[in-house]
Amino acid sequence: MSGRNRSCSSSILQACSSSSFTRQPSRVLIVDASPPWWSETCTVLCQALENFFFLTSSLAGPVRLPLLSVFAISVQLECLLPFVQVKGNLTRLLSCVEELRSLPQEGCVRQRGTLLTRAVLDSLQQLKQYMCHTSHRDINSNCVEVTVLTCQSGKTVIRQLEQGLENSDLMSLRRLLVVQIALQQSLCDRSPACSLETPSSEDNQEESLMLGTEMDLQLVEGTVEALESTLKMWLHEQGGDREHLHLLLPPSCFSAKNSPSPVCLKCDMQERLISPALLASTPDLGMKTESMQDFQPPNKSLTNQNFLPQRLLVVKVLHADGVCQSVLYGLPLIVRPTSCWQLDWDEMETNNQMFHALCHILKTRDWFLLVRSESEPGSSSGSGVFSYYVIQSSGSHSLLLKPAMTRELMLPCCLPVSVEDPPLLALDTVESSLEQLEKDPVFNPLCLDSNLYLHLRIRGLLTRSSQLFGAQGRGQCRGASRPPEGSTQRQGRQSQGRARATVTPLPSIALKMPRPSLTLHHSRPCAPAAFFQDSYEEEDSLRIQ
Repeated sequence: MSGRNRSCSSSILQACSSSSFTRQPSRVLIVDASPPWWSETCTVLCQALENFFFLTSSLAGPVRLPLLSVFAISVQLECLLPFVQVKGNLTRLLSCVEELRSLPQEGCVRQRGTLLTRAVLDSLQQLKQYMCHTSHRDINSNCVEVTVLTCQSGKTVIRQLEQGLENSDLMSLRRLLVVQIALQQSLCDRSPACSLETPSSEDNQEESLMLGTEMDLQLVEGTVEALESTLKMWLHEQGGDREHLHLLLPPSCFSAKNSPSPVCLKCDMQERLISPALLASTPDLGMKTESMQDFQPPNKSLTNQNFLPQRLLVVKVLHADGVCQSVLYGLPLIVRPTSCWQLDWDEMETNNQMFHALCHILKTRDWFLLVRSESEPGSSSGSGVFSYYVIQSSGSHSLLLKPAMTRELMLPCCLPVSVEDPPLLALDTVESSLEQLEKDPVFNPLCLDSNLYLHLRIRGLLTRSSQLFGAQGRGQCRGASRPPEGSTQRQGRQSQGRARATVTPLPSIALKMPRPSLTLHHSRPCAPAAFFQDSYEEEDSLRIQ
């Protein structure tokens, strides 16, 4: 792992600790590979599965996908992959994808609903047998989530599953998701990652009850990116046993019984991207911007003056209001025109003018720049992985550089869009609470104190005290191993005698000494000049006598 990844991997792993992923369910993927639709979806689905398996098996940190099993419904029901742990089993996962590719694309499938029901029941029984013969007790064996990928009507598949599983034991089945891959209709007005289909007004009440908490229907576009996003939903934390965050607002006069306690909003947290630090094998991916050294090219350092500057190629102009802050991560770096002494005056002046023009255009037109890392010309080193950044304009003669996420690191985020106003009581409560807060037109971080200095002071004093006590303890240990008192006194007298013998005795009469300089050093106290004058006069009188 590179130094860049090592520096931030500890904080990332602490934030995504294994305790946050203890409730991850086992996954079952049922692929409806029945002709004739399989000929249209085979290529994109297998490519999405390959990308997902390569990414998941390379992730460090907590286990996000503990167990996976894959079934395929073609001319008959086949279990292509029994339950296996994803980490360390990349070869078996890729073999499963190859078996999917080899399934026949022509033929006739009868009793598809019966085969779907058998696949769900077989997966539940298979998990029960696996947990009886495994020693991995950290795997959550109480629940499993089943995902069905099909090109048929999702409502028809759900109806078939409900009829087939009506009298079955589904205690370990947490959720059954039917993903309908759309091939003909356009989904340009829907999110390609997650589009929930709801019953139309013409559907009867029985059909609307099919879309409950245990069975869901999801409509996705038949592209590699959309199918990848569907699979990446498995990488999210699936706890739900306790809320993640309490957001405390000042007390409101509209609270129940005018309670003086703060208004508490209970929230859950969700990751927006996979941290590049969890992919140790790709040091060039998602370069950090926490310090200048992190931004230097690989195998270079600030002390080496022979390295070539990092190259960023501007690839696109972005409108500022079209950039979501959730796709930017890391700490920003300030970009300013260079003051390198190796440039001549004319070149530096021209560079400053061009940089000023770029800042002015970006600010006046409210534009951002999308840039991509470029390798050195003629260089064969590097992994070939690109990093992307967004350059933002600022109010000063400078720019702001922040890393931007890419498709591979992006996790799906299906957030509902509210079209209705909140209830009046809730609106008044929150508004009354916010009115009590101090309002600043400008954010000034110099007004914020995190008590960091106090923490460092206490830690430093504790470290110093422990070192002093340790030194005293070592001294007492040495004192306990000293020889008897009589021998110690004799050794002391001998050492004192030897010490006195090495000291030159003072002369009985004053010798003529050179007059010392009167230069005073403020690092130590010195005698006044009158003292030296009196010493010289006394020395002359002794010499005359």
